Amino acid sequence: MNGIQLAHTADLPAATLAQARALLDEAFAGSPDGDMTDEDWEHGLGGMHALAWTDGVLVGHASLVQRRLLYGDKALRAGYVEAVAVRAEHRRHGYGAAMMAELERLIRGGYDLGALGSSEDGVPFYLGRGWRPWQGPLWALTPHGVVRTSEEDGWIYVLGEELDLTRSLTCDWRDGDVW
Repeated sequence: MNGIQLAHTADLPAATLAQARALLDEAFAGSPDGDMTDEDWEHGLGGMHALAWTDGVLVGHASLVQRRLLYGDKALRAGYVEAVAVRAEHRRHGYGAAMMAELERLIRGGYDLGALGSSEDGVPFYLGRGWRPWQGPLWALTPHGVVRTSEEDGWIYVLGEELDLTRSLTCDWRDGDVW
């Protein structure tokens, strides 16, 4: 298969999921943002996967999962992008853009907005696709109450609904990195 495959986690064979995890482990190994953890992998499951294939080899992965983001008194349905990577030798050949185009189509058609946490290397890519940095304070709804997540300031990007990007935004709870 060549091109982009879009599939739900439930529809992917275990072997394909294992290939995706191995690709992500390789792509994030030694990254300044840290290695791919079990929690990071878990965050990318349960939604839609965009898989880039060339000559039967998996060369890229990105996933979209639903999350709730609190904006004022409104709980927004967010399509949250996770686990985005392209094998080093296939970067800058359009695979990332093709995967993101599929996920952005799903976001625009099915969610109030899109959101993602970017690495430093990813910022120019996402800005070029129309994603905007959240400029207001970020929070997380934790088992111990609402907690400020200032370490994420400047790294969360959104796509879609016109919101005041200087207001507070709160994410739902999950293990590992909350954003």
